[in-house]
Amino acid sequence: MKNFKLRGLLPLFFVYLLTMTSSSALGQDVDVHVGDDVDFYTWLQDNGDPIYIPATSLLPALPVPYVDPEIVCKKQDSNKCVEKLIKAMVKRWEPLDKACDHKAVFAFLYLRTTEAYLERVQDPNFFTDNNAINNQDLLFGLYYIWPYDAWLKGETQEIPPAWKAAFSAADNKSVQGYGDLLSGMVAHIVRDLPFVLYQIGMVNKEDHDKVNRMLLEITKEVLKEAAERYDPAIDDIAFGGDSTDLDATLVNFSLQALREGAWRDAEALSMASSDFERMLIARQIELKALAEVKAIQASYHYLPLLNGAAQRRAYCEAQKL
Repeated sequence: MKNFKLRGLLPLFFVYLLTMTSSSALGQDVDVHVGDDVDFYTWLQDNGDPIYIPATSLLPALPVPYVDPEIVCKKQDSNKCVEKLIKAMVKRWEPLDKACDHKAVFAFLYLRTTEAYLERVQDPNFFTDNNAINNQDLLFGLYYIWPYDAWLKGETQEIPPAWKAAFSAADNKSVQGYGDLLSGMVAHIVRDLPFVLYQIGMVNKEDHDKVNRMLLEITKEVLKEAAERYDPAIDDIAFGGDSTDLDATLVNFSLQALREGAWRDAEALSMASSDFERMLIARQIELKALAEVKAIQASYHYLPLLNGAAQRRAYCEAQKL
């Protein structure tokens, strides 16, 4: 075993195992049972597919006061809003990709995720309310586009601190590819998603949790493609070599944890007893997101004198020949 880098993922992994309160709930998605004599890491690697353990679906939503939802998707066919968002993402990702810019890693991940979401939402039976979830998807995308565009223009005063830290590290080429990826994910999920959920009036949690399953389905291939394009270490999360089912499973555990935390922070915003209390909660969200981004960057910082950023750029440029 080489390059064993679970770091912050492993604690989340065990947290989720502890949330599995019954073997019957676990058995809905995973064919393994308490007491089986099995090497768990080997089983995860060899099981054939990434494993979805529906941890967050066991955690019910709290009742929150009604909030008049902000509607940003006003098209009769709400899928058109997602198509428009994808076009905006492509417009921003393509120059980054061409330049081997470190900001391309998250932009690519988010683009592929939104494309996969559009495929899913074509099925009228996957989500319970396509119009509501499409409205959420568009607003969530705008929460990335707004600070990104402001960063390019040098208008940094209103950029959330977590995004500012993520963009700054990417421009300074100070963290590895997976660090850039995680920085963007944390800024967008931990910082942005609570405010989005609050603004739209908390779309039902069933649809929120269904996104977790969709994310698992695409994680392995997206990590593999990102590694092929930008940094070969991106998909070496747990074991050295190509992206594995264990990699995808562990990433999904982390995503579930981040998205569940965002839901709970949105509930706190919704249940605040005053604007002042809501402001304090919002401040806590900002500080938490910034702290998590900084922790990721410290963990995945390029070591001095090893020319990691230069090697990464050379690799990326070689893929374009």
